[in-house]
Amino acid sequence: MRRRKAREIALRMLYQMETNADDPERALERYCETFPYHADVIAYTRQLLSGITREKVTIDTYIAEASEHWKMNRITYVDKNILRIGVYEMLFAPDIPMKVAIDEAIELSKKYGGAGSREFINGVLDKIAHNYYTKENQKDHES
Repeated sequence: MRRRKAREIALRMLYQMETNADDPERALERYCETFPYHADVIAYTRQLLSGITREKVTIDTYIAEASEHWKMNRITYVDKNILRIGVYEMLFAPDIPMKVAIDEAIELSKKYGGAGSREFINGVLDKIAHNYYTKENQKDHES
């Protein structure tokens, strides 16, 4: 499966949702009319979009907690949505290793983000990974 391409398409659709209040499925349908992709790419794109939409409150909470000195409304749309993809894959996609989710988000930031995006995204995702891992270990020990 070409998941990197699916992540790129998901980023575009999330950006569209953010700037135009578009429905993710409708935005993806319109995009695919112009740029047809293989079924596996679109299937993973749909999985990302539906998962991020479903878990947005939780994902954004993790991002806000890890983004020291940055309010969510100050993070660029591109960086915020790269973070959402990364956090979704880290926490809600069990078939994606955490390190892969972080690396893929960094690759997206290199291609689509601004000058400081790579460092910012890496720092936020590393902090989320550490915080999440710590919380999960505490839960395991309490059980």
